[in-house]
Amino acid sequence: MLSGQKRADIRAGLKVKIVLKKDQRSGILTEGIVKDILTNSPSHPHGIKVRLSDGQVGRIKEII
Repeated sequence: MLSGQKRADIRAGLKVKIVLKKDQRSGILTEGIVKDILTNSPSHPHGIKVRLSDGQVGRIKEII
């Protein structure tokens, strides 16, 4: 299972679970398909930030 902290592991069309900004305290995960990768750096300790196909933005916690 990939954690979503490396940009190289992420590409458009992947099914992932992200944590939205509003859900960071509760840790609720939202499932969706990656549309855009928003993080420019090669890795991020809290997960790569992406936009899902439905427009929601968050950091990847799990790649399905």
